[in-house]
Amino acid sequence: MPKISVRGFEMPASPIRKLAPLANDAKQRGIHVYHLNIGQPDLPTPKAALDAIRNVDRTILEYSPSQGYKSYREKLVKYYAKYNINVSADDIIITCGGSEAVLFAFLSCLNPGDEIIVPEPAYANYMAFAISAGAVIRTVTTTIEEGFSLPKVEKFEELINERTRAILICNPNNPTGYLYTRREMNQIRDLVKKYDLYLFSDEVYREFIYTGSPYISACHLEGIENNVVLIDSVSKRYSECGIRIGALITKNEEVRKAVMKFCQARLSPPLIGQIAAEASLDEPEDYGREVYDEYVERRKCLIDGLNRIPGVYSPIPMGAFYTVAKLPVDNAEKFCAWCLRDFNYERETVMMAPAAGFYTTPGAGLNEVRLAYVLKKEDLNRALFVLRKALEAYPGRTEV
Repeated sequence: MPKISVRGFEMPASPIRKLAPLANDAKQRGIHVYHLNIGQPDLPTPKAALDAIRNVDRTILEYSPSQGYKSYREKLVKYYAKYNINVSADDIIITCGGSEAVLFAFLSCLNPGDEIIVPEPAYANYMAFAISAGAVIRTVTTTIEEGFSLPKVEKFEELINERTRAILICNPNNPTGYLYTRREMNQIRDLVKKYDLYLFSDEVYREFIYTGSPYISACHLEGIENNVVLIDSVSKRYSECGIRIGALITKNEEVRKAVMKFCQARLSPPLIGQIAAEASLDEPEDYGREVYDEYVERRKCLIDGLNRIPGVYSPIPMGAFYTVAKLPVDNAEKFCAWCLRDFNYERETVMMAPAAGFYTTPGAGLNEVRLAYVLKKEDLNRALFVLRKALEAYPGRTEV
């Protein structure tokens, strides 16, 4: 029998989804599963988007331009201007989700064997995209004890060599909810400038910042305008994960030309998705305020609840809608699987994402989980109660 490719062998399984068969089995047994494992918002998609889909008046669902519809890109210019991100429609390329934007950025800017420095824990699919592009992820470790703040610049410079081509950040961060400070962003800017690196900046959670500190985009950093490739998506801000609309934004014309070749090869981004995403920009501002206020309350509910459970610790996330929590268990992946396979409390259990899958350093994050506060507060409170019961019953519990 022919063997699969090395790339296929090395491609990691998603820590977010790989326990899904156990969750499905639990549901088949009549167990209610509280999904804290995946960033799928439960808040409604904007009415303007749903109305636009219902009212599609076309006789042909045609290919769209490879870079996306100009009308949508022009409206995005106004959206970004609200965040002091000053770009033109030509700087924006519409992609099939933020995932394709990351992949096309890697394919366009990196050669096989080139290295990207990424603070860990990091969104697990970055590793998958790097493997697809033949690139190598090198990680700078942040720790829960230090609130996942960036290490000193020397830790970055220890990794920089002749193959280093880029730094990748997610701000606000998935999976930790960490928000980079002005000092940290300036530190990254100085490294990018000193070593002439690309800065890939995933900023899909910019709407969800829970601090009075100003939002610092990579596009605000002076002197590296042609080094920055911004990654964006409508999935989270509009609860539109399924329409698969993202964007790659850069002022670097050579990068855009390269990205466009990959865009042309995949033909076009989703037609109906662009119609919905463009319409979402017309949704009244009340929508965004109500969504934001709901996440503020959910964040307090989850973080307060976690830190009241004996042996559990979570720092306070300042952005996105995730947190990484340390649990009093021998192995978080075993615990998460046990919760789905062997445990229930009053026919209920919880599903979480083992955090080790967000690290590349062996042994890191073994007793940590990522939790998404994408459920209503009543469900979060019940999930926290069930989690407490699971920790009390787990055979591999460690001493508090």
